Amino acid sequence: MSTKINYLPREKEPKMRTIAIALSIVLPFAVAVLFMVKIPGIDLSFLPAIYAGINAFTAVLLIAALIAIKNKNIKLHKTLINAAILCSLVFLLMYVAYHMTSDSTPYGGEGAIKYVYYFVLISHIFLSVIITPLVCFTYLKGWLGDVKAHKKLTRFTYPLWLYVAISGVVVYLMISPYYN
Repeated sequence: MSTKINYLPREKEPKMRTIAIALSIVLPFAVAVLFMVKIPGIDLSFLPAIYAGINAFTAVLLIAALIAIKNKNIKLHKTLINAAILCSLVFLLMYVAYHMTSDSTPYGGEGAIKYVYYFVLISHIFLSVIITPLVCFTYLKGWLGDVKAHKKLTRFTYPLWLYVAISGVVVYLMISPYYN
């Protein structure tokens, strides 16, 4: 059985790889730059609950995509992964919009839970930067039909992406009592 399924002409791979590299660099850089921009007078305080919900939905989509591919339902798997990517992009837009219009909320917990919060927060932020190129290249290999490379990358990408989605919800739940 061949591990190559031609979804996209092979000659397009270099161009698509360039796009994946560009997204992997531009997205984290743009987010970092936009964090320095502050727009006063706009109240987007309702967004954290929404983007936490989007993170939770992304996690559900990822689990459903895994189930779909385990059941060899490639079409459903693709649809669910596309939806998860779209949710991640919507999350990112809302997250940046909120932080451009609101001051950061300090965590008010004390004791051991404070260290748990910061561990989850820091690992979430660090892995959210790493997950961008992993998702781009894993998606690209799947889109190109390079099943072997797609599976190899998925071993790293899937658990990290799922962790980022779930830890985003955990961070929200832990800090939400301290929002103004």
